[in-house]
Amino acid sequence: MTKVMRAFHGVFMWLLLVGAAATPGLSQDAPKPPRADSAESLYLQLRGVGLDKSRVYRVREVSVNRAAIHITLEDGVIGFTEDVMGRVTGAFFEGEGEILLTPPDQVERASMALFTGATILEERFLTAYFRFNDSTYAELLPQLKPADNAQEFALQWNQTSHNLAEGDALRLLMSFSQYLPASGRAATESRGLSNTAGNSADEDHFLHVRLQGRKLGVFDAYFDSNSSEQVWAGQLKAVESESYYNVWTSFSLPRSGRHSDVLNSTTGEEGKADSVDISNFKIISDVKPPSRIDAEALLQMQVHQGGRRAVLFELSRSLTIKQVEADGNPVEFIHNPAIEGTQMARRGNDLVAVIFPQPLQTGQRIQLRFVYGGEVLSAVGPGLLYVGDRGTWYPNRGLAMSNFDLEFHYPPGWTLVATGKRVGTDTDGLDMSGGAAGSQVSRWVSERPIPVAGFNLGKYRHAVAHAGEVTVTAYATTGVEQGFPEPKNQAVIPNSPVVGGTPQAIMITPTSPSPARNAQMVADRSARAIEFYSRHFGPYPYHELSLTQMPGNISQGWPGLIFLSSLSFLSDEEKTDLRMTPVQKTFVSELVGHETAHQWWGDSVLWTSYRDQWISEALANYSSLMLLESEDPVQFHAVMDKYRADLLEKNKDGARLMEDGAVTLGLRLSCSQFPSGYEAISYGRGTWLLHMLRYMLRDAESKERGKGTSVEGSQSADELFMRGLRHIWERYQGKPIGTRELLQAFEQELPRSLWYEGRKSLDWFYEGWVNGTAIPRFELRGIKYSDKPGSTTVSGTILQKDAPNDLVTPVPLYTTRAGKMVLLGRVFTDGPETPFHVVAPAGTRRVVLDPDQTLLTRVR
Repeated sequence: MTKVMRAFHGVFMWLLLVGAAATPGLSQDAPKPPRADSAESLYLQLRGVGLDKSRVYRVREVSVNRAAIHITLEDGVIGFTEDVMGRVTGAFFEGEGEILLTPPDQVERASMALFTGATILEERFLTAYFRFNDSTYAELLPQLKPADNAQEFALQWNQTSHNLAEGDALRLLMSFSQYLPASGRAATESRGLSNTAGNSADEDHFLHVRLQGRKLGVFDAYFDSNSSEQVWAGQLKAVESESYYNVWTSFSLPRSGRHSDVLNSTTGEEGKADSVDISNFKIISDVKPPSRIDAEALLQMQVHQGGRRAVLFELSRSLTIKQVEADGNPVEFIHNPAIEGTQMARRGNDLVAVIFPQPLQTGQRIQLRFVYGGEVLSAVGPGLLYVGDRGTWYPNRGLAMSNFDLEFHYPPGWTLVATGKRVGTDTDGLDMSGGAAGSQVSRWVSERPIPVAGFNLGKYRHAVAHAGEVTVTAYATTGVEQGFPEPKNQAVIPNSPVVGGTPQAIMITPTSPSPARNAQMVADRSARAIEFYSRHFGPYPYHELSLTQMPGNISQGWPGLIFLSSLSFLSDEEKTDLRMTPVQKTFVSELVGHETAHQWWGDSVLWTSYRDQWISEALANYSSLMLLESEDPVQFHAVMDKYRADLLEKNKDGARLMEDGAVTLGLRLSCSQFPSGYEAISYGRGTWLLHMLRYMLRDAESKERGKGTSVEGSQSADELFMRGLRHIWERYQGKPIGTRELLQAFEQELPRSLWYEGRKSLDWFYEGWVNGTAIPRFELRGIKYSDKPGSTTVSGTILQKDAPNDLVTPVPLYTTRAGKMVLLGRVFTDGPETPFHVVAPAGTRRVVLDPDQTLLTRVR
């Protein structure tokens, strides 16, 4: 199941095609900054600029190099764009050229190979469109000669250049807005620009080139000094009715190779504080079912790094902003449509750039006021709305902890549930936000800073359960959404009357699904999950939990609020009527536990960047599966088997889903080759990675204590693993955690038997399993038994197949003793063949590799 709102936090700047970091001043050698009277006029020129027929040149053997991107214009014609307030920002080339881009590591090279068939990008191209914010034009000009066919060339490619200009306009506006007039003073005066030439640490460099490759078709390459990953390349690809932006590679440069230490604010990279943050949201919303919302949002913004003139927000493209104010004064804003095929466009969101009258100052506090409205809700069934169907409902900057005060005005007969704690009860009265008299008013205030806020509205019935002092309420309607699967309506009743010796087929009509009828079941299930998680990880982080019915097969988690798929409200009989398999039933049932676990992992403990987003999904998923295992071990193993089988499935081209990439590629995994790649790998492989860690720690602890371990083991044997989870919870509440930090929490618990090459480290696990894709196969060969007084030495070789030569795996080796499987130890395999010898009980004559399938391996 896709976590749409969680995906929202994994914003890719290569997909948004903009940068949100501060844009420092230009050095003395840079060309003059553009001049404009308003941000709007500057933006319109940037998005519509065409070619200048007086700037068309013959070009031969000229290079454009930006960090790892090397472009050679071997022979052809290049025309540059018209001035935008005195500055050249683009060019179009036709002729013969070549691009070379070498990804820096195994993960990125594998990603490149998936899409291009080669581990490096080395492609000849016929045309190239350049967009830049620096002195590229001035650098190239001395190497160029006037072209003979200048007017013809400009006429041929002017419209193409004009059309392509829109994609980078907002990114360039972020660079150049600082040079707009600032309260009667030149922006350069207020910025105090350095006159020192070559001050590269203060420069903002951006280059985007769109190329028509001979073999690969149209694709993009980017260098952005203000992005957390400065280099990336990719391609927009349409598959049937869907468009995907395939990110071929994306990576950050060593510090010595960067033009700027200012990193993108939306990544949340540890140690890189956002240049601004929003500490408080006060949102007053007039909700008008079935589709409209009108709202006023007050945001308290604090500036941590001054100098910028513009700040980006994300907002649903279905909402129209009427006004933005800063400390009570109107300010300019640009509402920029998302580029089709990007993650943001698929979420239904656009970007909003707010431009301030003068550069922001470090330490400055500003109150922003957004007034907006539009059709952001969807009516999908009787009394059932889809909130967030068309994007985020308030101006947001991504994953950051803030306080929320939410006030809603809505019609009688509806129930509204939101994040935070309800302050008072619903009231009737005059709607001061402009609604009709007699509307309901409710207010919700967050108990602590939270990363995101939401609400749901429906004509609900509710059921209540308790987990200690935590109140759990499930809200559901009496019906389901349009398009809900129809139950089958014919069955053969056993022992039915017989006519002519043949069982009578009796036509029956199952009762129509009613989520409200099963709301108590859902509330009880969530309460049991809270008790289980609180006992093992730490106390539930909020005062209460509300679960509201959500149309479709998608569920979303918010702090203290869950949107739960209608499928989760089905009884076992209703699932049977829909012809669900036992595993499908389990998946649907475990949605409750999964989303409840997100209250710990994802809503309280955050993730650092898109490369760490898998942690949230894997921890929530495995938490729910540990609860399932405690109740039904058979179904637990069936689910794990299904995850493994999914990873081994092949697409239409014969590639296995596991080849899509490592869990650390995050949302990049959802691509044209594997549309469901993010869910399958983040959930499936991510869950298996945690399962492997858990059983490694369980086996090592038991072996060192001299207990031996049966195949099933016991819950008490998981103390090391649970201690690692408790450590994560205690240390990272309200903070982001990265993949390295996750593994460090478990490294603290590593018994000596899991020290690979004498080091108390999980580096081998990170490199081979977390950053890898392999699902190996293991076999025993040449087994020999040598009896000694009181023991038997077992020796032989473990073969590791279908895996890279450097994959390290601690393979558990068991023997049979008194009818039970007993652990002999774990053998670290570190190549295709690993010899071993272990001491076993006297008389041992049989050894087995991983009988309980605690490793993600291929089974025969």
